[in-house]
Amino acid sequence: MEDNIQRNGTETEGAKSGRRLYWIRGIFLAATLSWMIVIFSFSAQPADDSGKTSQGVGAFLSELFVPGYEDWSTQRQEAFVEKIDHPVRKAGHLTEYAILGTLVCGTLFSFGLWGKRAAFAAEGVGVLYAAGDEFHQLFVPGRGSQVTDVLIDAGGVAVGVAAAFVIFRLMSRYRQRKRKRGTEEWEKKFSA
Repeated sequence: MEDNIQRNGTETEGAKSGRRLYWIRGIFLAATLSWMIVIFSFSAQPADDSGKTSQGVGAFLSELFVPGYEDWSTQRQEAFVEKIDHPVRKAGHLTEYAILGTLVCGTLFSFGLWGKRAAFAAEGVGVLYAAGDEFHQLFVPGRGSQVTDVLIDAGGVAVGVAAAFVIFRLMSRYRQRKRKRGTEEWEKKFSA
């Protein structure tokens, strides 16, 4: 630590950067583990509770995106929500694992793992978690385990990994442009 402090008592840029990296790692790791807990808690719901949750999501989405849904009779609304329940559940699987894929990838990036290795590692972690989650559902009242859900989850992780690569690539380009502009401004100030 003494090497990172200049004689006047201020930290060097290396020390600040290192501390910032620890915070970033901690935040990504905490977010990833928290999201895994959220997924686990959804999977721990008995079948009746899970059904109510997905039907509630279906009703909410119907109110947002189906014109005139509020004007329908209660019976028609319930029939529509029941009709879209299966796609809503599968979209939920895809979405929750896409978020997991993005978070796992961000965690791996923060530890210095990049490129194909990070993508394969994130996909592996996500698929293993999905398989474990499906196994866990065997012990939840009224729930079961489906290979198709693991495949949907794996697709979600892949979407999340791709999103992470796009997000971090855009952030990297932004930082490079910002540095370039700062360098150009510095050169203008001191070249005259």
